[in-house]
Amino acid sequence: MKHSFGSDNHSGIANEIIESIINANHGFSVAYGEDPITKEVEDMFKSLTGTDVNTYFVFNGTGANVLAISSMTESFNSIICPETAHINVDECGAPEKLTGCKLIPIKSIDGKIFPNQILEKLVGYGFQHHSQPKVVSISQPTELGTLYSLDEIRQISDIIHSKGGYLHIDGARISNAIASLKISLNDFITKTNIDALSFGGTKNGLMIGEALLIFNKDIKANIEYKRKQLSQLFSKNRYIAAQFKAYLTNGLYLELANNANQMAKYLSERLSDICEVKISRKVETNVVFATIPLYLSEELQKKHYFYVWTEEINEVRWMCSFNTKKEDIDLFIDDIKEAIYKLKTDTNGS
Repeated sequence: MKHSFGSDNHSGIANEIIESIINANHGFSVAYGEDPITKEVEDMFKSLTGTDVNTYFVFNGTGANVLAISSMTESFNSIICPETAHINVDECGAPEKLTGCKLIPIKSIDGKIFPNQILEKLVGYGFQHHSQPKVVSISQPTELGTLYSLDEIRQISDIIHSKGGYLHIDGARISNAIASLKISLNDFITKTNIDALSFGGTKNGLMIGEALLIFNKDIKANIEYKRKQLSQLFSKNRYIAAQFKAYLTNGLYLELANNANQMAKYLSERLSDICEVKISRKVETNVVFATIPLYLSEELQKKHYFYVWTEEINEVRWMCSFNTKKEDIDLFIDDIKEAIYKLKTDTNGS
């Protein structure tokens, strides 16, 4: 496959990550996260967040999200989230099946939900016939690539905490968010007062594995047993940890995310003078949404991989990755212009 705008999951592995895996592949080491590399990365997360965070490595983002939510809830609880949330749309019902909890999706605005919407759902406490709201789960950035401000997240955190609940952040692309906001991971954590963060990596240059960061000690009591039950405990965990060791060293996670973000901005700039393409959403991280004519998407998909996001209006999603280059985008723009020119020529000729 040539360069894909379909997903940042389609990209390869950053060279620094591969090198770190190779460096970890010497001799023997204790399994199940008791190895020195895992311990080292746990300390790195404590240093970067400025907190006594507990880190739990898992295989994938769904595993991180389900483990986080299950550590915060009983089966009679409910979880409030945007209707666009990954846990609601793209995890095949795993959060509901594996936790027994009810998801309460809220209509989002640019992928975001707001305090007044959440307050409307924080009802039924103490009423045995209703599921009990316990968790708010939001994505940063959102599934539409947009960003919550730190103040917006803190307001949500304060609201759910006032009800004795918890705030979980699905951070599959958290590095893109932090890079775009131009803040540190420490600032993000301390200024939002979140309880748990699914810290993603595979969309930004890792091969496999995510890290679940738990900041609220009240929800970690049985989390190691839950991770095992959810089949998310990797015996040779040093290979997941080794990736994060390289990822967190010298800000590599931000460097890779910055490139993806900048390429999305460059793509949006190159598209701005093509009248057939209308950028449909804010470009704040590494994704561009646009509405285009049906003939154009069909022609482009003969050469480039991407998704039609909203079929009714033929809104497409173009993702940029840590290894996207300007040449990839320039070629894509050339193909867009060629497809438009071809249609106009065919139309005029007929």
